[in-house]
Parts: sequence; C-alpha cells; structure tokens
Amino acid sequence: MTSSTRAESSEPSLRMRWILFGFLAAAGVLALVDRQIISVLKPEMAAELGWSDDDYGTLGAWFQGATAVALLAAGPLVDKLGVKWANPIAVFSWSVAAMFHGWAHSLVQFTLCRIGLGATEAAVTPTAVKTIATIFPPHMRSTGVGLQNAIASFGAISAPFIIPLIAAPFGWRGAFLVAGAMGIVWSIGWLLVTRRVNFGDTAPATPAEIALPRGAFFRDRAAWAVAGAKFLSDSTWWLLLFWMPDFLNRQFGLSGAGIAAPLALAYTGAAVGSLVSGTLATRFLAMGVPVNRVRKVAMLISGLMVLPMPLALQATSPFAAAGILALVLAAHQGFSTNLFALITDVTEKSKIGRMTSFGVFSGNIGGMLILKIAGMVLAAGLGYLPLFLFASVSYLLALGWIHVMLPNIKMVDASQRGEAPLGFH
Repeated sequence: MTSSTRAESSEPSLRMRWILFGFLAAAGVLALVDRQIISVLKPEMAAELGWSDDDYGTLGAWFQGATAVALLAAGPLVDKLGVKWANPIAVFSWSVAAMFHGWAHSLVQFTLCRIGLGATEAAVTPTAVKTIATIFPPHMRSTGVGLQNAIASFGAISAPFIIPLIAAPFGWRGAFLVAGAMGIVWSIGWLLVTRRVNFGDTAPATPAEIALPRGAFFRDRAAWAVAGAKFLSDSTWWLLLFWMPDFLNRQFGLSGAGIAAPLALAYTGAAVGSLVSGTLATRFLAMGVPVNRVRKVAMLISGLMVLPMPLALQATSPFAAAGILALVLAAHQGFSTNLFALITDVTEKSKIGRMTSFGVFSGNIGGMLILKIAGMVLAAGLGYLPLFLFASVSYLLALGWIHVMLPNIKMVDASQRGEAPLGFH
C-alpha cells in the first residue's frame, strides 16, 4: 500500500471519529433532558400528583438507587457488547423508560418509572467513557471527556427553556413522550451510521465476567480511589441537579419558564468547566507534565472553587445565586473530567467499562443518600444550609481520598490498553 493510499484510507476514520463523537454527545444531552423533566416541571407535577418534599426526595433516591444497582452489571456488559451495540441498546432502553412516565398517575407508578429510567440510564457513563477511550488516542481523552460533558451541560442549559415549551401544549406527560421518541430516533441513526464500522473494542469474556466485579478488581486501589471520590463529589452534583430548581423556587418564588434563565446561567458554568479543564489537561500532558500533577492540581483547584457554595443562600437575586452555583458546577465538571480521564489513565481498555461503572455506582449511592437526606432535612424545616455546607467541602475530601489511595498516579502503558485503530469493514 502506498503512502497516498494509506492517507486516503485513514481519512474516513478521522471523519468517523467526530461523527461518532457527535452522536455520543447527543446521547448525553438526551439522557440529561429525560432526567431533568421532573426537576424543571416539579411544581406543576407536584400540584397535580400531590407530592410532598419527602415524596420528591424519595423519587430521587429510588432513581439513584436503581442506577447504582444496575451499574454493577452495566459496565461489564458494555465491555462485553462493545460500543457499537452498547450505545443504541442503552439509548433505546432509557428512551422507552422515559416515555412510560407519561402514563403514570400515582406515586407508586411514578416510582416504578423512575426505577426503570434509573436502571436503564446506568449505561450512560460507562458507555460514554469507553466510547471516548475507543475513538480517541490517550492524550486526547481529557479533551474528549471535557467536550462531551460540556455538550451535555448545554443540554442542561437548554432543558429549562425547551421542556416548558413542550409542556405548554402537551403537558408534562407530553414532555416525557417527546423526549423518549427523540432517543428512539437516535438509536436508529446510530445503527445506520455504524453499520460498516469496526471498533475493535470488544474483549473475550465469559458469562461470569458480566456479573458483579469481584476478586482482584476489589483489591485494586485505583478502583477504590475512583469509587470513594465519586461517592463524595457526585453527592453535590446530584443535589444540585435534582434540587436546584426547588431551591430557586423556595428562595425567589420562581417556577416554570421563569426559572429557565437562572438555571441556564448555572449550567453554563458546568459547560465552561468541562471545556476548560479538559483542554488544559490535554495541553499540560502534551507538554510533558506528569499525569499525577495534572490530575491532582486540577482537582485541587476545583475543590477550592466549591467552598463559597453556602453564600448562595445569602444572594439577593436569583441570578446572583445562580452565579455562585455556576461556579460550583464548573468546579464539579473540572473535577469530574479529570476523574474520568484518570480512569482511562490507569485502566486497561478492556476493563474501562467496569471500572467506570463501579465508580459511577459509588457516585449514585452518594446521590441516593443525599437526595433522600435533602428531602428529610427540608421537610424538617432546616433549609438548605446543612446541605450546602457539606457540599462545599465534598470535593476536597474526595481529592484527599484519591491521594491516600493513589499517591502517585501512573499511566498504563499503551501496549496494555490493547489500542486498536478505528476501522471499517
């Protein structure tokens, strides 16, 4: 094969990487919109269905718990299926689960729907991280994770505007149906685009390997470093994702379309944090800065940025409060981007799905606890101060845990990753 022929054959692969990344980013947006409908439309839904604060917190806890349990199987299953099939199966499944919300009338029915959505959305993160690790070379993965998170954050920015517009003519039930239908269309599009793509990312596995991670995996300090950090840091993320609209409603009387602009401002912080952290990490790694320093300094800066979070309670306008929460969400995404990139740094590619799912499982356990605790704290009339005080130090605690478990982060050699080029057949 001549050099010109090689260049011609590699060009489609380069285009395909970014096409696939576009699909991946769109899937992240769809998942977040499906998840956020309940938050954005909470006042209307609670009024119709008679939910109390404790009921709402319980729904969030069931969602997180279902996600956490399903994650233990989702990661190994993603590794087994590979990204070609894991992506459409995951998106189709959670889209159908979202649509079922449109027919729920009681708290029990809605709880079952949240369990279904949580269980199917368990595949979101392990599939995304494995896809990024498959289509990008190692030094580009921080950028890939950061960009993907940023685009998902733009979904969170647009959701408070789009969801009320959909709900205006169709009601909150119609919002779930429309969002679910979009995911089904996505699944069909992915299958059409990837019909000739050979990802080369599946690894031989026995049925036992699809079961819960155990044995040597549980003795891996990196697995516990990621798990502990996700447990602490994701608590704050889920607290804001689920309760921030309620916080703005309580503090400033905002609801419906009126809450959209402050929420958009807050989630813009998340998008900026993802882009900046991923881009800077890639640049410093390319300059030869040790990966241990890159990851931990980025996480330290992120942790310090969260400390002012309780000041949101003293804000005199919704935009001032949203600005403080935007800083917190930017810090979260900076921390999260480097934490997910750390997984790809220290893990063989054939095990990235299960490592990611174990970490996200731990994060969802933390989220489940904080959502239920938040409902109890608010129902008791204690307000958001205890919750925000914990959140303000959660990232520094997470970084401390990582440093204890992994004093010196070292990147797995590329030969151990089983790197393979993206190809076509």
